[in-house]
Amino acid sequence: MAKIFKLLILFCFTILLTACSSKNPPLQTVQKVELNKYLGTWYEIARYEHFFERNCKNVTANYSMMNEETIKVINRCTKIQTNEKKEAIGRAYAIDETNSKLKVSFFRPFYGDYWVLMLDENYKYAVVGTPSREYLWILARDSKLDEKIKNEILQKLPSLEFDSSKLIWTIQE
Repeated sequence: MAKIFKLLILFCFTILLTACSSKNPPLQTVQKVELNKYLGTWYEIARYEHFFERNCKNVTANYSMMNEETIKVINRCTKIQTNEKKEAIGRAYAIDETNSKLKVSFFRPFYGDYWVLMLDENYKYAVVGTPSREYLWILARDSKLDEKIKNEILQKLPSLEFDSSKLIWTIQE
């Protein structure tokens, strides 16, 4: 019995060390996000492909406060081929006082990272990603983003170790 317990402890310790290690360097977020300014509707300008937005156009995200600590998230899109409208409702919370690192869930109890990497001083656009570099979104308050701003974002992405060639440019009609 003691041998099984020791093996179990060793296994848990190994899992803990593996989970804490990362092949990606640390990811810098913005210094502060004022949640009241961030709330509202954002249009997706571009994203890395993932299953829950595959073949979507007219993608938006709306953020509103559920309570003092929890943000309600409503993601909407229209399927390109069928024009079927999809909606996913989730929740998010900040993990520190900067509000730049959030945890988001659409399938509780599972939460994913939502880190604000770039943010216009007037909250006109934002770039959001994950420390694993698996997910990336370019968001804007309008359905179109100025070409100059888009190019500035694209120039900064390599320094954050995101591959801009993986971006899918969202159709906004």
